[in-house]
Amino acid sequence: MPRRHMHMAGADGAVLRAALDALRTRLGVPGTFPAGVLAEAERAAAAPRLPSEDLTGLPFFTIDPPASVDLDQAMHLAKRPAGGYRVHYAIADVAAFVSPGGALDAEAHRRVTTLYFPDGKVPLHPPVLSEDAASLLPDRTRPALVWRLDLDSDGRVETTDVRRALVRSRAKLDYDGVQKAIDTGTAEPSLALLKDIGTLREALEAERGGVSLNVPEQEVVEHGGAYSLAYRAPLPADGWNAQVSLMTGMAAAQLMLASGTGILRTLPAAPDGAVGRLRRAAKALRIDWPHHVPYAALVRSLDPRVPAHAAFLQECTALLRGAGYTVFTGGRLPDPALHAAVAAPYAHCTAPLRRLADRYAGELCVAAVAGAEPPAWVVEALEALPDEMAEGTRLANSVERECVDLVEAALLKDRVGETFEATVIDVKEQEPKTGTVHLEEPAVVGRVESPAERLPLGERIRVRLTQADPGTAKILFAPA
Repeated sequence: MPRRHMHMAGADGAVLRAALDALRTRLGVPGTFPAGVLAEAERAAAAPRLPSEDLTGLPFFTIDPPASVDLDQAMHLAKRPAGGYRVHYAIADVAAFVSPGGALDAEAHRRVTTLYFPDGKVPLHPPVLSEDAASLLPDRTRPALVWRLDLDSDGRVETTDVRRALVRSRAKLDYDGVQKAIDTGTAEPSLALLKDIGTLREALEAERGGVSLNVPEQEVVEHGGAYSLAYRAPLPADGWNAQVSLMTGMAAAQLMLASGTGILRTLPAAPDGAVGRLRRAAKALRIDWPHHVPYAALVRSLDPRVPAHAAFLQECTALLRGAGYTVFTGGRLPDPALHAAVAAPYAHCTAPLRRLADRYAGELCVAAVAGAEPPAWVVEALEALPDEMAEGTRLANSVERECVDLVEAALLKDRVGETFEATVIDVKEQEPKTGTVHLEEPAVVGRVESPAERLPLGERIRVRLTQADPGTAKILFAPA
């Protein structure tokens, strides 16, 4: 769906900021960093542990949203003389700054993940590190864990290496600019290869039965103290960039499985009942799903710009519930070991500035490639990591969901009683009179309750706003 913006008045912005402060208090969101943590971060920023290998001659680039400054990843792509491709993927080396058992380390375990609010983020690490000394900002020399993945002409990984090195990004790119440069043929050779490699990796994903859901995202954006909601349909460049990260996570999982110690991101296969529910949803949405067509193949055939298809893709997100982290040590291979949506073993390792577990996965991979025992501080922390990550992820999901609820309620608080064009994107199976609608304008997704009849999944209807209260962060619609 096209991106849409709805601006709030300044007074509403002030009301929303007060509501966001109350939300932070209610959810127990960490506040400012303790003085000891900030002091240790300043010392680490001034004297990081630097590697001896120098790869600053490679012209790396980053791809992130325009306002981002906590840059975890940079890449350089090239063709191999004998055929195939070489991917250099640099990941911020957080362990070069964070000492095990120190105040910074303890605070990171308390926070677990960076939290994003419309009026600012609550970072995992102090900004002197996450937005400066450890961030892969352009034209700055930085320590990194540098992956080198050699691919054949079909995009399959042939060899994997990861080691510490100094890197220097040459350009900070954003998704819109990358897409335009590739589409118009003006991209530099390394950037132009992102489409080639990303497309090959997407084909391999299809071959192994993996699924990437192309669901339009609802975003909260800030404009000079006012806030808006926008629908953002992922660009092809988003998918190509994600495939590089996904490929690295799969390579990391294989390294850890071979070494016998690791932490995987896992997702069990969907139970038959969940797939059966999706088949019923497809039928209700008039989407043809022959029994011989696998779920993954059907998803790839859908167009999120078609309302019925967007509704079905939203239903598919239910199959992603249940993802977690699985730890294994001493050569005892994990069960489960697969991520059902990836259709392969997979690990989170490419966002250590924003996610605690990635620092540990990176250390395990460096040790595995070197043929060395993992650091003791990594192994000692592994057992507790799945529970820590589960709690941190739960909080991050709550923050994201409730922030959007607050902005929706603030946008609509003076429009109770008005009617809107909407699409029914979800209907509760046990309560078919209750579901979710997707408004076209403004960019709102909200709960709908029908007093008399079953909601028509995937169909366009007119709805009336019956409730919008920023104090409770809730909006409610009824069929008009």
